[in-house]
Amino acid sequence: MTKRMRQGAMAAAALLLGTAAGCAEPERPATHDRPPHHGPAADGAAKKGGFTLVATGDVLPHDSVIAQGESDAEGDGYDFAPMFAAVKPVVSGADLAICHMETVYGEEGGPYSGYPAFVSPPEIAQGLKDTGYDSCSTASNHSLDDGADGVRRTLDALDKAGVRHAGSARSAAEAMRPALMKAGGAKVAQLAYTFGTNDNPFPEDQPWAVGLLDEDQIIADARAARSAGADVVVVSLHWGTEWQTEPDAEQLELGRKLTASRSGSRPDIDLILGTHAHVPQPYQKVNGTWIIYGMGDQVAGTMTNDDGELDARGNHGSIGRFTFAPPAAKGERWQVRKAEFIPQMMDLDTLRVVHLPEAVKRDPGREDYREIQSDISEAVLSRGAAADGLTMAH
Repeated sequence: MTKRMRQGAMAAAALLLGTAAGCAEPERPATHDRPPHHGPAADGAAKKGGFTLVATGDVLPHDSVIAQGESDAEGDGYDFAPMFAAVKPVVSGADLAICHMETVYGEEGGPYSGYPAFVSPPEIAQGLKDTGYDSCSTASNHSLDDGADGVRRTLDALDKAGVRHAGSARSAAEAMRPALMKAGGAKVAQLAYTFGTNDNPFPEDQPWAVGLLDEDQIIADARAARSAGADVVVVSLHWGTEWQTEPDAEQLELGRKLTASRSGSRPDIDLILGTHAHVPQPYQKVNGTWIIYGMGDQVAGTMTNDDGELDARGNHGSIGRFTFAPPAAKGERWQVRKAEFIPQMMDLDTLRVVHLPEAVKRDPGREDYREIQSDISEAVLSRGAAADGLTMAH
């Protein structure tokens, strides 16, 4: 999972993506089965046509995660929903919930594999749906671990489960479409890109199979999504340097350029969601737009860092939650009225995601949970996000 140089030829080919706004699919409501909001998310903006958006980090099924999914199914295939049970209220309680599906799926029944070439059970898609996810980014350095067949099986399984997706494609036409969804009174578009594919070659005659990082293309795609009717444009970026809490120079530069891009007085991009680094990275408001440089891992097995050492940070992450309010006038931007984060971790003893604020409240004696929550919060707030209103939700 080491970071590779971006494939120049593929980046050039990626210019074929996303320029035909007229090809956009009708948006899918993301709120049809949502329970009423409770707690911090239920503020005035969400009640008056606004919406809440929740985003989470890498779903990275190592062999131990796959084995736990099989165990939880009790002899009937695989069941991954129990892993997410602790954060299901947060995910399902949002109007729109976005995950990052790091790996590709295999055939039903297997074979499956973890690191270094991931091929995961397709039942993960149903687990994500059962948790409340509406859409997932699928562009990562592992998107081509099993070639075109892996891309196809992954998107087929997500479609079957009713989870939208952005970042990889089965056809050139599909690559030109953002995921368009309805949330509250808004149409929300999700786009997704990765820095590379671990030197796995693109399938022959399929330069559109995975979206690659390219500043001009991302902006063009965002504008096309806006032309296709999106009120809010969310961009998922698989970027950064693994095991580094601080965003690297490329993240900082690209983040500044993307958030500075405007059409008239309106920004082209409304929110950036980062993945890949395996550790929690900061949130920051740049040019008036929130960037999560990296949410860390949501689901993963035992993680080894670049020095070959076991690194517990690889099982730490944050959930981002943003409450958007409608614009004051037609054609203006939807504003983030509340920005929150929730520390979470994957407990390797139970192979369950832990909602840390709830866990600490429930068991104040768990000093390990308390320390991890503090470490995640320190990373998230390390670039001054608190001054712009970011708070930890409990």
